Amino acid sequence: MPTTSAPTTSSRLLRLLSLLQARRDWPGSLLADRLEVSDRTVRRDVDRLRELGYPIRAIKGPDGGYRLEAGSQLPPLLFDDEQAVAIAVALAAVATTGAGVDEAADRALTTLRQVMPARLRHRVDGIEMTAVPRDSAEARVDPTVLLHIGSAVRAREELRFDHGAPGDDARPPRQVQPHHLVARGGRWYVVAWEPGREDWRVFRADRMVLRTPNGPRFAPREVPGGDVGRFVEGRFRGAVQADRWPCEGEVVLSRPAADVVPFAGDATVEPLGPGRCRVRMGSWSWAGLAAALARFDADVEVLGPPALREAFGDLAVRAARAAGTSGG
Repeated sequence: MPTTSAPTTSSRLLRLLSLLQARRDWPGSLLADRLEVSDRTVRRDVDRLRELGYPIRAIKGPDGGYRLEAGSQLPPLLFDDEQAVAIAVALAAVATTGAGVDEAADRALTTLRQVMPARLRHRVDGIEMTAVPRDSAEARVDPTVLLHIGSAVRAREELRFDHGAPGDDARPPRQVQPHHLVARGGRWYVVAWEPGREDWRVFRADRMVLRTPNGPRFAPREVPGGDVGRFVEGRFRGAVQADRWPCEGEVVLSRPAADVVPFAGDATVEPLGPGRCRVRMGSWSWAGLAAALARFDADVEVLGPPALREAFGDLAVRAARAAGTSGG
């Protein structure tokens, strides 16, 4: 029942809306207890929220209750402090995702910042972040393409599309079973099973020219290893196992470990005393590994395997040939 210290109608409506957003179903009696009002007042407040555009459905049953549904329009939303800050940071970082929604994100961030309390606005403004895209504008993906792919993944419908570099019309259309849409390094990728080749494939979404309608529905599969993140990383490394490179070697560099660690990526670096360290590093090829180790500008002692020593020999021959080449 209402108490003498009951909140005003407007603040009570905001409290009710916050509760409805916090969980899927609310028994009416529990809402009344939380708001310290009667069941009748809860019903009136629910009707007021409905008039404001919030699609609240009454749940029938012994207890009765309410559920905030998804509607045809986006009504005003309520966020707690941490949610508001998280959304602001995410909007500011949109440029790094490769999705072509930068302008919309800027407008949304401006709108959110205008209605923020001063204490939250100061927190957000204190994060002096400049989001710099990692890739060129050509790698950006039209949001409608991402939405179309995402819908196909959820509906388990095959995608039909042309794929390749811009202007490349030589390749035949592809038809695949999309399982995951993955964002990595500022680009978007589709992880899919291709029935025609009986293999898993990873496609760049910005190079997909979609064809409509979609193909038939398919039964879901599990990516090798069961972890899509590890699977994608493995494909980019050219390895069967996502946590290992196909070519790994061990060397001693004539450089302090402190100079090597900041540029060693996922390599392991072990200090061996002043001016020396042991490095175990991987790459997609032996030539690539030799070149990566050579960039530290230090003497290299190869500990193994022999394939890495041979790669350094090949690299030396190519370097000598390049050094002996005169200009035109």
